[in-house]
Amino acid sequence: MTFARRLTAAAAAVEVRLMAALAELPESDLRAAMAYALSGGKGLRGFLVLESAALHGVARDHALSAAAAIEAMHTFSLIHDDLPAMDDDDLRRGRPTVHVAWSEAVAILAGDALQSLAFELLTLPGQPRPAEMVQALARAAGASGMAYGQMLDIAAGSAAAPLDLDAIARLQAAKTGALFAWSASAGPRMAGDDTAPLDAYAAAMGLAFQIADDILDCEGDAGRLGKRVQKDAAAGKATFVSVLGLEGARRRARDLAEEACAALAPYGRDAAPLCDAARFVVCRDK
Repeated sequence: MTFARRLTAAAAAVEVRLMAALAELPESDLRAAMAYALSGGKGLRGFLVLESAALHGVARDHALSAAAAIEAMHTFSLIHDDLPAMDDDDLRRGRPTVHVAWSEAVAILAGDALQSLAFELLTLPGQPRPAEMVQALARAAGASGMAYGQMLDIAAGSAAAPLDLDAIARLQAAKTGALFAWSASAGPRMAGDDTAPLDAYAAAMGLAFQIADDILDCEGDAGRLGKRVQKDAAAGKATFVSVLGLEGARRRARDLAEEACAALAPYGRDAAPLCDAARFVVCRDK
């Protein structure tokens, strides 16, 4: 199976698990907004969970719940990032953002509910190491992870001087990289195994993903991406592209993808799908 088909199949399986969870909720605008926001994504974080779980012998059913959890958490972050108080975006995945399609109040509640759902999915009966998984996700999403990275990003917008390369990397390691790290390490964490190889993989891959995002924001097509482009330049934010230049950023992203693949050496050929994922993130067009 090609990587593209494998990614699509994983995303579809995770979406089925998420929609089954939503079907148990009362019918309301809240549930409709949650379902709307969850659909249409690449499912890359869920894919990392499923592949890392397979490497460590974790049952598929347990892996699907963990993959659904990270996609719920990621979607929560997107809904809130799009709000007028944050990035003020009106387009996501080629459709109106949740606060445009419904209202700011519904968007806030939908994000909150998806965050809660993420933790619920990790504590379903039979899920392996639920306390450890929940604690790790709380850290990845919270005040030392994703939320911290978003705060750094907000602060950077009003800073007296643009961030340097190290500061940009620290910001993105929290804002984007923390959820990638949780996803890639979910398999060994559920199995009680060493997470070090996949931690190293995720650190390189997450940074490569963000550099590719910066490149797409600079020269991507809004219609293809399904969201606004050139936002960072308009806001005067320092990015990997503004510091390294387009060609320098491309080289750095490719180097990081190969660094991610090298970290997978302990798994041999079994980790080929994860290596494909690292290379995919630097050549994607959306």
